Amino acid sequence: MKIGFIGTGVMGSRMIKRFLQQHTVLIYNRSPEKTKELVELGAERLGSVAAVAQAADILCTCLSMPGDVLDVYEGEQGILAYARPGTICVDFTTVGAETSRELFTQSARQKIDYLDAPVSGGPEGVEQGTLTIMVGGKEAAFQTVKPLLALIGTKVEYVGAAGSGSVAKLINQYLVGVHSLAAAEAMVTGAALGLDSEQLYHILKVSYGNSRMLERHMEQYVLPGNFEPGGALKYLHKDVKLANKLVEAAGLDQSTGALAESVLEKAIAEGFGDLDMASVIKLLEKKAQTEVKRGE
Repeated sequence: MKIGFIGTGVMGSRMIKRFLQQHTVLIYNRSPEKTKELVELGAERLGSVAAVAQAADILCTCLSMPGDVLDVYEGEQGILAYARPGTICVDFTTVGAETSRELFTQSARQKIDYLDAPVSGGPEGVEQGTLTIMVGGKEAAFQTVKPLLALIGTKVEYVGAAGSGSVAKLINQYLVGVHSLAAAEAMVTGAALGLDSEQLYHILKVSYGNSRMLERHMEQYVLPGNFEPGGALKYLHKDVKLANKLVEAAGLDQSTGALAESVLEKAIAEGFGDLDMASVIKLLEKKAQTEVKRGE
């Protein structure tokens, strides 16, 4: 079985490495230099999206933004124009549910199965094969690709019809955004009022106030002082913005999510968009004129 893969960024490249353990993988990226290591590991680089679409039995996409997904699927040289009937497309990108449903409908017209399959767990989750994968679409297509998804995820869940995977992921991202902001506010407040940041963190870590985002941000980014992105802040802003639309559609007020979206937007304006999402703390540190750091 030939696996096609479009998008060899932070997440996609790591997925490809795991797929190569058991499968032939055909890849494409607009920047050939980004595929050099993957080719050395055994991936076959083709010259276009169309070429990959024509050759693949299962075609995976892992892109940055919803617009990128639409371009790759709907373009004149895109997947829908060239994939063979019977192909199963698996999109790992976080997009809105309406985007997923529209691509599912268009794919069905071409006798192609489309699954929205966004993931949670970050680059380290791919490397360890421990991602959570939330899948929407036809259950029969899901069962076909489930062994492939099991190479990168330990929690691989079929959650319902087309768009359901995107809904589940955006709800997760809503919590990621809100928890990230709350964790940053708490740590900056402690530092501004004279507490030792490292000591405060270790207290919170074993108390009810703990969260996975507090642990992730403090241990991997804030205390080490390294904000090289595992998940860029600008992408979290995109996700929270989409998630807020779901909250509104459910008839709820956007109070906490709207605040997170606003603060993330301000952080992007301050130049933190390409840094890891944990860098939202930098915006708050600037406002409070303090720094969250390791003890001397």
